Amino acid sequence: MRATAPDGTHPRPMMCREHWTSLDGTWEFASDPTDTGLSERWFDSAESLPERIEVPFPPESPASGLGRTQFQHVVWYRRGLDVDAIAPDGLDGRRLLVHFGAVDHRAQVWCDGRLVTTHEGGQTPFTADLTHTLSGGGSHVIVVRAEDDPVVPDQPRGKQDWRERQHGIWYDRTTGIWQSVWAECVPEDHIAEVSWTPDPAKGISGEITLSRVPRETAAVEVSVRLGEELLAEQSTLVKAGMVSLDIPIDALRNAQDRDRLLWSPEHPTLIDIEVRLRERASGAELDSVTSYAGLRSAGVDHGVFRLNDHPYYVRSVLNQGYRPQTHLAARDTDELRREVEIIKELGFNSVRIHQKCEDPRWLYWADRLGLLVWGEAANAYAYSASAVSQFVPEWTEIVRRYRSHPSLVVWVPLNESWGVSDIAATPAQRSYSHALSELTRALDPSRPVLSNEGWEHVDSDILGLHDYSAAEEMRARYVDREALDDVVLRARTPHGRRPLLSDAQEDAYLAGDTPVMITEFGGVSLAREGDEAESWGYSSVTSDQAYAEALRAQFDALRASSELAGVCYTQLMDTGLETNGLIFADGTPKLPVETIRAIVTGEPPR
Repeated sequence: MRATAPDGTHPRPMMCREHWTSLDGTWEFASDPTDTGLSERWFDSAESLPERIEVPFPPESPASGLGRTQFQHVVWYRRGLDVDAIAPDGLDGRRLLVHFGAVDHRAQVWCDGRLVTTHEGGQTPFTADLTHTLSGGGSHVIVVRAEDDPVVPDQPRGKQDWRERQHGIWYDRTTGIWQSVWAECVPEDHIAEVSWTPDPAKGISGEITLSRVPRETAAVEVSVRLGEELLAEQSTLVKAGMVSLDIPIDALRNAQDRDRLLWSPEHPTLIDIEVRLRERASGAELDSVTSYAGLRSAGVDHGVFRLNDHPYYVRSVLNQGYRPQTHLAARDTDELRREVEIIKELGFNSVRIHQKCEDPRWLYWADRLGLLVWGEAANAYAYSASAVSQFVPEWTEIVRRYRSHPSLVVWVPLNESWGVSDIAATPAQRSYSHALSELTRALDPSRPVLSNEGWEHVDSDILGLHDYSAAEEMRARYVDREALDDVVLRARTPHGRRPLLSDAQEDAYLAGDTPVMITEFGGVSLAREGDEAESWGYSSVTSDQAYAEALRAQFDALRASSELAGVCYTQLMDTGLETNGLIFADGTPKLPVETIRAIVTGEPPR
């Protein structure tokens, strides 16, 4: 049993209850390539599975205790569940929920041999309600089956290798559970989801989703605080399963005093929110949760990115989120916090999480410490009706999961035409890219969207371009509007692809409305003389001095442009065979932090 604290340990930091129980740790495990377990009803067997695994680390990772990188089509997990430890006072009409942060890719969950839930999508959370399977307290058994085809190209995969042995810029796969598993007890009538949309001039809008419409008349009460200062309170009658609120914050009306309430990387002010569900007649509290929000706006206008309605130059770094010992998982919240800290220390104000949906605690630290985030997802490798039908519902869940985080300022449903490789010639693929942008805006109209990051754009609010050319080539290519027009309008891109694939996209660019950013560049590998390890980068140098000079030349070349609204360097950390990070795989910077910071910011060392 754990009490909620603002320390980033809660696996769902955007909506916390007072107590929760981690189910991470040692589980029984079996790899099942022939799917024997289903036919032999492992989900209903009293016998233990043959191996042990440390959850939430995928079986391919060393931290799991297995380090098994060969293909694993189906895996099984099993563990005991002590209801008395989770609910010392008994359930007493409450429900017992087990939450799974992410299981790649298709999951089934049983409790005491009874199927309680299924889920498809390896990047999104789901919940198993065990209540109806429990005959009382004491010990029970949870079994999880995960199916993850290692080679099918229609399934969202990101950078998980389709070959059995890791090659090139691809990484060992992540199969099964890879984010935290945890349990909590909730009332029959409880708060199921909260989301917040800030308006820095007025206040905050909220959506409170309930488990059901309460049988008795009930109200949702929301209080908003900055430390001990009460900013707003509101109470609304519950008439449906979802309650919408517009909460004005009177303190925002004083424009001269507004900045102290606003969130930015330089001043990451968070406001605390408490939500209560209360029976109206008796005044009895049915449920309560704590949450938070950041008052900020993110948008584009007249060719610039705007944060809180002010032009804001984006200095971003690409982060693969793949770690040597834990792969897509993270060892703990301290590791996640340290990644955010080192990004800021190196001089960046933004990060692009590449082909992955990061642990919500990572976003919590970006919110808390102040770092802009571009929200991306693992893409498929092929276009088909199956690929579309798999990704659209998963992307919908992704947007809903992360939309309340103030640090997240841009959505990226597709990257470099992954899953739409023939987009320039195929109308259906252009329609899909356009539809994803419109779907994203329908779900969350408060953030810019890139329809196809880096390559062919159909309906993007920001024109992201990828360029791994030498410094002087980039300087000439983007130095002024005339040079930029040559790249954008006449397709003089390094990769030869047309950046603009729709009349509307071209019109927006010609009108000067669409910001242009170089959202991948650099990729310089440092392979010191005498290093025997295999290395890869878009370019390579052999000494610290040459490395510093190469970095400085590239950042200076793009900083010289009068037209660019931001940049994103590839990449933060050495990952797999990619040795083009600013820090080594163990987290050690390749140059002194103050040296890298001066290069990134263009300011002298502090």
